[in-house]
Amino acid sequence: MKTYLRILHYARPLGQYVAPFLVFSILASVFGVLNFTLIQPLLDVLFDKVDTAADAARFSRKPDGFFDIAQWFNYGVGRALQAYGKLGTLRVVCATIVGSVLLSNIFKYLSVRILESFKARTVANLRQAVFDRAVTLHLGFFTSERKGDLMARLTTDVQEVENSVTRVFSAFFREIFTLVFYIVLLFTMSLKLTLFALIIIPVSGSIIALLARKLRENATEVQQRLANLITLLDETFGGIRVVKAFNAETFIRQRFRDENQGYRRSLLRMFYRQELAPPFSEFSGVLVVCGLLLYGGSMVLSNQFELSASTFVTYIIIFSQVLRPAKEISNAVSSVQRGAASAERILTLIDTKSEVTQPIDALEVSGFSDKIELRNVGFSYATGKKVLKNVNLTIQKGKTVALVGSSGGGKSTLADLIPRFYDPTDGQILLDGVDIRTLSKNSLRHLMGIVTQESILFNDTIFNNIAFGSNATLEQVTAAAKIANAHDFIVQTPEGYQTVIGDRGTRLSGGQRQRLSIARAVLKNPPILILDEATSSLDTESEKLVQEAIANLMKNRTALVIAHRLSTIQHADEIVVLHQGQIVERGTHEELLELEKGFYRRLSRMQVQTVG
Repeated sequence: MKTYLRILHYARPLGQYVAPFLVFSILASVFGVLNFTLIQPLLDVLFDKVDTAADAARFSRKPDGFFDIAQWFNYGVGRALQAYGKLGTLRVVCATIVGSVLLSNIFKYLSVRILESFKARTVANLRQAVFDRAVTLHLGFFTSERKGDLMARLTTDVQEVENSVTRVFSAFFREIFTLVFYIVLLFTMSLKLTLFALIIIPVSGSIIALLARKLRENATEVQQRLANLITLLDETFGGIRVVKAFNAETFIRQRFRDENQGYRRSLLRMFYRQELAPPFSEFSGVLVVCGLLLYGGSMVLSNQFELSASTFVTYIIIFSQVLRPAKEISNAVSSVQRGAASAERILTLIDTKSEVTQPIDALEVSGFSDKIELRNVGFSYATGKKVLKNVNLTIQKGKTVALVGSSGGGKSTLADLIPRFYDPTDGQILLDGVDIRTLSKNSLRHLMGIVTQESILFNDTIFNNIAFGSNATLEQVTAAAKIANAHDFIVQTPEGYQTVIGDRGTRLSGGQRQRLSIARAVLKNPPILILDEATSSLDTESEKLVQEAIANLMKNRTALVIAHRLSTIQHADEIVVLHQGQIVERGTHEELLELEKGFYRRLSRMQVQTVG
């Protein structure tokens, strides 16, 4: 229930839904109950069990209490008999039934409208909260979590909560009122029969509660299995070129078959338990009805019962209607458990705290005037592996510093620390003498443009990809594209800047995608650039165009360049060699080549031999 109450938090303000829903639900329940209360006088009139003079006088006595519902209708029938006779009374009773059914359904429709509005608002706010939390989490969260699992929480888990919210809200507000009204009416008709009938309810409720606990465990397993499926789909379709290149269709189909069958088995186990509650509650109800027929019917036949035959039949009909709200409530209990499992997965994500935080009074930085300084910086991932150790580095404004070294040496990690994708576990990073952890993340990242080895593009138009995150005009986007050597190929596409480039830009070549990424950085016009092996995966012709674009981008800017090809950073103001997380060499290209046993010199010779 605590989980469900947290979900209701996303429907605020609850008052605009709960109050009208309660009013309409109560009215729908009242008129629904009245429909069946009219059965007894209707039967009496139809089967000529009413003597007009005698019964009219008897029925015309007002009931002693407000809740003596049956007697109130007898009173009404008596007044009608006096005024209209038997045929007229039959017409009045039928008209009353029609009016009562009409009003019951009108109020039921109005309550459903409010319920759907409540559900739509709750689910929209919940989905937005999950997405908002996800995109604000630190980068390390996404390297440790599977993308398919995150997608499952935003889609299927939220869908389960949506279904649960609807059924629970309806059951625990509308159906409970209906059930209470029916039981009150039954008690007024016969205390003895109603007490006999209610003996079975605690037994039935205990069994349903046991099923519900098991159902919650099954629901958690089902959602995890579904997340595995979504992850596999994302990996397969994203890497379909590799799947086909390695003739791995059979292998990947078998992996999907195993996951799919595992999901099927989990889903069936959950459904078997979920669908066991309604038939069990219905069977229990029918068992009680038969017991009532046997017990009450024998007393009616032996003339030992305080109820007439028509009143007893009416009692049985009304009691049979108790099964419907009772069944809805039992279904809702099952739905709560399934929805609760999904809600817990969603709330776990919402409760996840970002490891990269900022103080409430974080400073807004508007420019860069001096230098970036790393003091004794160390970094370890959650696994405990030390990636950077005691790194000291200064990047002066307007200078280009290149990071080189073997793979896994910590180059990309160091570059990720400067825009605070991660925070160092040791030491500090200063921007113009101010620790970047005291700055607002938005203002810090606004100073930086980042171009990575993998071009991150979206399934949108070329214009929107370049203008991503800004309100740039076509003229500004065109100017940025020209600086990035991208304008010429853009105008040759079918719709120019309005051409949709496909998922991750797959309709473009690698060089074209990279130049769009550079154009996006150019448009941002940042004073600080971080280039992470921006040309390492390109052919010679594309590399030349991209290098020209990068040269245009780097003019009058401070740059941190991660390079795989040493030929691309020979003109850097300083080259820093990282090996196993430590700076082992630093200097200009010429200075490093002069070191006889230097790491940089060895890397340079290896690349020259490879090219040769």
